[in-house]
Amino acid sequence: MIEHVVRVSPSAERLPRDRQLAWALAEVATARAPLDSDAAAMVTNRVIDNAAVAMASLSRRAVAVARAQTRPHQAAPGASVFGADPALRVSPEWAAWANGTAVRELDFHDTYLAADYSHPGDNIPPLLAVAQHVGADGADLLRGLLVAYEVHVALVTGICLHKHKIDHVAHLSAATACGLGALLRLPTEVVYQAIGQAVHTTTATRQSRKGEISSWKAFAPAFAGKAAIEAVDRAMRGEGAPAPIYEGEDGFIAWLLEGPDAAYTVPLPAPGEPLRGILRTYTKEHSAEYQAQALIDLARAMREKLPGIDTAAGVERVESIVLHTSHHTHHVIGSGANDPQKYDPNASRETLDHSIPYILAVALQDGAWHHIGSYDPQRAARPDTVTLWRKITTVEDPEWTRRYHSPDPAEKAFGGRLVVTLTDGTVLEDSLALADAHPDGARPFDRPAYVRKFTTLADGVVSAEAQHDFLDAAARLADLTPEHLSALFPRVDHEAIAQADDVLPKGIFR
Repeated sequence: MIEHVVRVSPSAERLPRDRQLAWALAEVATARAPLDSDAAAMVTNRVIDNAAVAMASLSRRAVAVARAQTRPHQAAPGASVFGADPALRVSPEWAAWANGTAVRELDFHDTYLAADYSHPGDNIPPLLAVAQHVGADGADLLRGLLVAYEVHVALVTGICLHKHKIDHVAHLSAATACGLGALLRLPTEVVYQAIGQAVHTTTATRQSRKGEISSWKAFAPAFAGKAAIEAVDRAMRGEGAPAPIYEGEDGFIAWLLEGPDAAYTVPLPAPGEPLRGILRTYTKEHSAEYQAQALIDLARAMREKLPGIDTAAGVERVESIVLHTSHHTHHVIGSGANDPQKYDPNASRETLDHSIPYILAVALQDGAWHHIGSYDPQRAARPDTVTLWRKITTVEDPEWTRRYHSPDPAEKAFGGRLVVTLTDGTVLEDSLALADAHPDGARPFDRPAYVRKFTTLADGVVSAEAQHDFLDAAARLADLTPEHLSALFPRVDHEAIAQADDVLPKGIFR
């Protein structure tokens, strides 16, 4: 492992390219690292995971809108679109837009949390789209995805964006550009320029995840993937980018992050080192913000100590519920965010999946979590739920914050301690550090679990035969020929999603 130190450099010093982070990332993309079998197997798992959550989201409005925007941009060879007619092929950047939105809509795929946070599975739609369009094979796609995950994990480990209210897709676009560089076997110079363009054009504020959270939360990573494809295309044609994009005195770090005196350390693989970054990431068992995963599991366990909590009488026995947790959980999805919307039963689904008080209330009452039912407006507005919900607050516990940021895998934790005080003075408490599905949790997700997630979420949308065909193709990812990459798009029952398409108003793209 190489620790690449990133500092702001005055323009007058003309920082050499080989000392710039974008160049170091480009070298990772263009090196020929040996293949790690465990990492390769995990890529297949995440391809299955992405398709699973995409199938579950096909009839949702944001996904239907993205699909509708994509249809007019037909191209040959082109790329496939989740939920569309298999004969439809569109320009790869638009396929990335539609497919990226489908994958992200339910907040239900993989995650990596460190200095910042991320959903590295967002790299899959743009790379798969480009692979189809250019006639790459499964081995090319696999190599590109391993690079994209590696770069994404490195950036999220070393550079915090959310502290400065910058949305995390800025790291995604750089990772996607690197993954595309590996997929296409581009020169280091071309990848370097593409990274600069991608980062420059996808830096946005975190307001997309604050206050009234809208459908843009689903579109944002798709936009970053689309922008990265376009950046790579321009760079391949010889166009340059703002440089140095990270270290420049008027650049990313100097003005948007820690400032001109800042220093960040980004861990990168040494030459000849296998790319295993994907093995540091983890998927979701529940459709909610990752910091809520362990807390849903904790609530399910705590429910056994609270008989009748799913009734108005049982709720009346509760005086208060306090979650002691990390700074990030408290301030982003907890009461420390000071967002009244997090306690509003009329809030959007996107807001509710970023409200741990709501999530705890429903999980305590239902003992389960469902990607649709748990967010249903009638479920959110149930009077006893609203009463319980407003008794739940969060506080930061320095120990949970320390564990959240710990580099030691044995200590790292994303959970908290739940303290329930009853009206008779009884105090009940329990804690959980990691989600059950985490690699170090009680029931780590394995291949059968990914397959189960896919078959569950695809039920009613994808026939049993089509499910089998998709899973068979995903299992043979590295051996797929270019003409067989389309098998990674499950054949859907179009009648199941047609209604979502039919009711959409028209836009500029007819």
